[in-house]
Amino acid sequence: MPLDNARIRALLFDVDGTLSDTDDKYVERVRRFLPSRLFPNRDRAARRIVMGLESPANGLMSLADRMGFDDHIIRVIDWLYRQRPNAGGLFLLVPGVDAMLARLHGRYAMAVVSTRAESSTIGFLEQFDLERYFRAVVAGRSTPHTKPYPDPALLAAQWLGVPPQSCVMIGDTTVDIRSGRAAGMQTVGVLCGFGEEAELRRAGADAILGSTRELADLLFGTPAESHAIK
Repeated sequence: MPLDNARIRALLFDVDGTLSDTDDKYVERVRRFLPSRLFPNRDRAARRIVMGLESPANGLMSLADRMGFDDHIIRVIDWLYRQRPNAGGLFLLVPGVDAMLARLHGRYAMAVVSTRAESSTIGFLEQFDLERYFRAVVAGRSTPHTKPYPDPALLAAQWLGVPPQSCVMIGDTTVDIRSGRAAGMQTVGVLCGFGEEAELRRAGADAILGSTRELADLLFGTPAESHAIK
């Protein structure tokens, strides 16, 4: 069903592939290890490899969550992040996101909902001076269960003081869509990460955009190159 703009009061954003363009960093790293004699188009091959790993990685996090040791995994990720010199320099911003957030700021309550560790989530926001836009940050250890469970989305809604049915979850993977839908929220899929349109549609996204930067146009009813579901 199409997005019901009239009941939207809050927006919840995933980070990787939605606000942060870190997926391109992963592609760049994989590309370096691909011999050109075997991979004539190394960029395309690297992207395919990273895309193929994303779903299993999300599945592994869900399995760890169900078995009760996701907290340990997130602690390790957090520790590794803090050991890296100039860790914040790893982040890239999805083009147009800052201007989009500026347009939405003051019109909607906004929160970040990420499976990242809190330190790297805050590091990303601070690097690009985005923290001013968000009233809440839900990270990987903020709730007993991570996405695709509804817990992170529900906690964000609670912190914002907005009913779940008045929230929209925005993300680039089916994990984000499933989490938002399980929480009783509307959902928007974006194609600037590694999620594909067909799988986001199957997961039940209410709208699909080519990039997160198009969200303000969708909400304000101005033209955008989008894939809104009819």
